[in-house]
Amino acid sequence: MTSEGANCTPTRWLSIIGIGEDGVDGLSPVAQQLISTAELIVGGKRHLELADRLIRGRRLTWPSPIARALPEIEKNRGRPVVVLASGDPFHYGVGTMLMESVSAAETICLPQPSAFSLASARLGWSLQDVSTVSLHGRALEGIVRHLQPGARILALAWDGGTAAALARLLVARGMGGSTLVILENMAGPRERVRQATAAGFDLADVAALNTIAVDVVAAPDAVVLALAPGLPDDLFEHDGQLTKRDIRAITLSALAPRQGELLWDIGLGAGSIAVEWLLRHPSLGAIGIEERCDRAERAARNAAALGTPDLRIVEGRAPAAFAGLPRPDAVFVGGGLSDDGVLEEAWSCLKPGGRLVANAVTLDSEARLGASFQRHGGELVRLQAVKADRVGTTFAWRAAMPVTQWRARKP
Repeated sequence: MTSEGANCTPTRWLSIIGIGEDGVDGLSPVAQQLISTAELIVGGKRHLELADRLIRGRRLTWPSPIARALPEIEKNRGRPVVVLASGDPFHYGVGTMLMESVSAAETICLPQPSAFSLASARLGWSLQDVSTVSLHGRALEGIVRHLQPGARILALAWDGGTAAALARLLVARGMGGSTLVILENMAGPRERVRQATAAGFDLADVAALNTIAVDVVAAPDAVVLALAPGLPDDLFEHDGQLTKRDIRAITLSALAPRQGELLWDIGLGAGSIAVEWLLRHPSLGAIGIEERCDRAERAARNAAALGTPDLRIVEGRAPAAFAGLPRPDAVFVGGGLSDDGVLEEAWSCLKPGGRLVANAVTLDSEARLGASFQRHGGELVRLQAVKADRVGTTFAWRAAMPVTQWRARKP
């Protein structure tokens, strides 16, 4: 390649323009000019209607799923194309999806204030102190991790029924005293702001385009997820196949989650390790591998109830179930140690620098951990919790079964 070719700047043919409820009147002259001269304009039905009087080129309404529009956009590479989006296209918007096939050097982005910015301005909330969540196209339970006493949350609603569903969820978790403010059609002629408590929620005819602000008030007996690992065992539905609280906290520490990493939880059981891994940071991912259908379904219920509905569950027997899965940054083996080859295959799949932690309670499983320790190094640790328990009219120490834990980092 010549130096001239290496320094060539791609044409910025794709304009990503944020548009608000005030339509073209809220757009800059540059944004208006880009829309009026574009050969292809892509957006939702509402976006295209808002920009109607500027559009001269061909219109394309987002299909479902919207990714199906990408080939048509790419087919027009080098020609003037506009994508219309709500507010800030790179804040829970289409911008990230477009960057999967178009480089930033080929685009111009002209954002409008996001719904979060508009809502914080209406309420006088400092945006940096607020948790922001999208419930649009996502499970309602995704908000659970943010429900802390005194927390303020801004949530993009899926539709007009989201606020009422959220109010019911808050009541069920002992947070019925929380205030919900519904901000509808912000920055447009139909803007409306209303509020109600979760317990007394009675707002009707909520517009489909709305943002929900939550000021969390938790009763003393509210179900609040602690920010540290080691949730109480009774928060998990289980059949006895559960990594108990004290061992679980130590196990999470050994797994040492870091931003953006993926965990394999082999022998998922009730899903407690995978759930607590996901709760550590929203960027984390987890795949649970479980042979028994009833346990897989139970783990899915636990994941939803505890605010991690994005847990991916694969039903199958390890190690055959590993086929086709993305390689993990960390592996926990809590079940399946009775099967030959599980530990070695998991170790083989683990990325360099990744961590593997395995817990055993039987002598046979412990022997397998010992063999892996001899082969790969790491640490072999014996863990046991001893708790005071009632014996007749008094208390005595009662020991749980000891757990042997192998921890290793792959070179």
